[in-house]
Amino acid sequence: MDNLIALLVAAPLLGAAVLLCGGRRLDAVGHWIGTVLASASFVIGAILFADMLGKDEEHRAIGQHLFSWIPVEGFQADVAFQLDQLSMTFVLLITGVGSLIHVYSIGYMEHDERRRRFFGYLNLFLAAMLLLVLADNYLLLYVGWEGVGLASYLLIGFWQHKPSAATAAKKAFLVNRVGDMGLSIAIMLMFTTFGTFAFGPVLEATGETGEGKLTAIGLMLLLAACGKSAQVPLQSWLGDAMEGPTPVSALIHAATMVTAGVYLIVRSGEIFNAAPDAQLVTTVVGAVTLLFGAIVGCAKDDIKKALAGSTMSQIGYMILAAGLGPIGYVFAIMHLVTHGFFKAGLFLGAGSVMHGMNDEVDMRKYGGLRKHMPVTFVTFGLGYLAIIGFPGLSGFFSKDKIIEAAFAKGGTEGWILGSVALLGAAITAFYMTRVMLMTFFGEKRWQPDEKGNEPHPHESPRSMTIPMIVLAFGSVFAGGFFGIGDRFLHWLEPVTEHAHGHPPIGATAITLSTVTVMIVGVGLAYLQYGRRPVPVVAPRGSLLTRAARRDLLQDDFNHVVLVRGGEHLTRSLVYVDHTLVDGVVNGTAASMGGLSGRLRKLQNGYARSYAVSMFGGAAILIAATLLMRAV
Repeated sequence: MDNLIALLVAAPLLGAAVLLCGGRRLDAVGHWIGTVLASASFVIGAILFADMLGKDEEHRAIGQHLFSWIPVEGFQADVAFQLDQLSMTFVLLITGVGSLIHVYSIGYMEHDERRRRFFGYLNLFLAAMLLLVLADNYLLLYVGWEGVGLASYLLIGFWQHKPSAATAAKKAFLVNRVGDMGLSIAIMLMFTTFGTFAFGPVLEATGETGEGKLTAIGLMLLLAACGKSAQVPLQSWLGDAMEGPTPVSALIHAATMVTAGVYLIVRSGEIFNAAPDAQLVTTVVGAVTLLFGAIVGCAKDDIKKALAGSTMSQIGYMILAAGLGPIGYVFAIMHLVTHGFFKAGLFLGAGSVMHGMNDEVDMRKYGGLRKHMPVTFVTFGLGYLAIIGFPGLSGFFSKDKIIEAAFAKGGTEGWILGSVALLGAAITAFYMTRVMLMTFFGEKRWQPDEKGNEPHPHESPRSMTIPMIVLAFGSVFAGGFFGIGDRFLHWLEPVTEHAHGHPPIGATAITLSTVTVMIVGVGLAYLQYGRRPVPVVAPRGSLLTRAARRDLLQDDFNHVVLVRGGEHLTRSLVYVDHTLVDGVVNGTAASMGGLSGRLRKLQNGYARSYAVSMFGGAAILIAATLLMRAV
């Protein structure tokens, strides 16, 4: 079975190579090639999963060494894979949800002339993400990390004829480069500290390393996670990334790219366990981001951008849990998996709504769509119930555990983190109920577009609704299946370890509090959007609402601090270059030029001048000799 691990990556990578290099002759079948090879990777993953279940816990982890990538004196880099319970979880999620998104894209991209290329990019994305989670060392992980960044750039900017899409792709690429610098620095620190960057030796040596070095490595890893997972302060790219086709949003923002940061922190758990300061910063970043994204989601009228704010917030929950250490690692991954189901379903549902509404994204121009799109309504509704934590559905089991673990942290820190997580649950219920009411309930509000074409809402084709139905099943049952009997905890515990925490107010009280704040959030949203008519044009709103519509001024902050700051820094460097550096260089050149000009007058070509010079020199030497003898 070890030899099958490489095939997980090879199948979608082959699809990307064939589709991107095969030319227009494959236009008619390119989408089928991409979907079949993505599904083949899922089948291989399922076979490996079944084989893993048949082994004892201590023998489940397997590896495959392909070749030595950089074998030089004192530096060994291998292309080798590691498949354990953690990476297997990601393999099944990436290939399973990714294959469903491929199927969905067959219908969604049916009329796009560049559909073959789109499926090639999807395959490339899957291959890079699988390489990231299967690598057995940080350097190979970095290759997959950068591959994901490249593929996301290509997919977000797929419709590059739209200036907004091209700009969004560049923004995502550049912001992620900042985080990627963190990962590259962390890898260099690992090599100088441990002499290797393989997971096993690095993580085993943390107990013998100074806390200062581990804190520096942990903070650099966190910076990398902030970039990929759109966490504060590198979150500004996520909302703009909605300019890409909707399947891209489902793939990137549900099960793959934005979860890479969570994987990186959990995989590096031993480093963070030995660096409490890095853990503290991680929990703060997660707590701030879960509130930041939730507030932004409350004010967005664009259905995809509202869901993007939701993604930012839910990943914040996962980062918060990962920062809690052994009491939170398992629950971070559990919420990651359940989120992969319900968030992918929500994005695909949003794409279905757009498909029936002439690509309209403004929820103020929806209304009453449940009558016209019943399958989309039911599947989207189940995803909605899952994400708000409705009892019995997936989000209830996974998010409730994160809130419980936050309180179990203990002390003032535990109360603060737990309260923030509870507040985030209330806001989540509010903005998701708002999305549900504005889209599927009330009176119709759609109007003819600029060309006079009025939308005619209709249900999407089966190629789109079947993946939505499958994801809806996951939204309903995955959390219960994982949570009841602590199945998921026992599955991951050999890799991530787990420390049982004891919240100060009891698990039952926390569950009741979570359900209560969820009900309050739903009620407030219903009072504002269910009992009142939704205006087609958004009112001006409060200062907070206006700020939230502008993503809490994150782009304004970046412009003032980074863009203008960079401009001032550049101008300062130019001034220093012109006045100091150029002054020294030009002054030296001018001095030498002046000196050479004067010396040049001595070389005039006249014999009499040279004779006088020789006579003068001889006279000076004679005078000096006589003077020295006299002394």
